[in-house]
Amino acid sequence: MKTHNQIDKRSLAMMEAIIEKIEKDPQKKGLEKARSVCSRWLEMHNNPYIKKWHEILNGEWEDIKKIMLDQSEEAIALRQCNPFCGILTPKERWNIYREFRK
Repeated sequence: MKTHNQIDKRSLAMMEAIIEKIEKDPQKKGLEKARSVCSRWLEMHNNPYIKKWHEILNGEWEDIKKIMLDQSEEAIALRQCNPFCGILTPKERWNIYREFRK
């Protein structure tokens, strides 16, 4: 069974991969997708983490990246409910999962 610390490290690795993928795309389609997902979630749920992501995603990319990689307790909690689903392919996600299984 994974510890919270291991899961948090894996979530951070996922964010690093997501950032890398978004940065490779000049149009930053992944960022727009996250904004769309977050807006949709916000319509369906009154969740403080979703509200916080909505606020964050309305900022500048450099600021968003800092929060995505932040090590604070708030950032760790935000990563557990992040709207960046679908940015990584299943293969990319599973590669990260495999790496953390070792």
